[in-house]
Amino acid sequence: GATSNNNVTGSSTIIHMVEIDNTLNVAQDEYLKLYNNNSPTVGTTAPDMILMCNQGSKETFVFPNGISFGTGLSFAMTQEAGTAGTSSPTQSVIVKIVCS
Repeated sequence: GATSNNNVTGSSTIIHMVEIDNTLNVAQDEYLKLYNNNSPTVGTTAPDMILMCNQGSKETFVFPNGISFGTGLSFAMTQEAGTAGTSSPTQSVIVKIVCS
């Protein structure tokens, strides 16, 4: 949801793949906000990356060279793109992140 999952890897990390399963939200696109920050405030802290998942779909994003999050990895899922969005999805969204 829109509450930040803070410092999920415990240290710096490199993201190789992200999978977002938004199949339960058939009427709303959802946005995964990724932060290179150990304790961001959703709605105030600017995300370092935003990935959109279309309504009722599952999206996979692959980063062959990896994307470095040198401070730490935190994330949140919202109905709105951009920094200010704070509305949680109406249904569950499953997020899988492959990192090292």
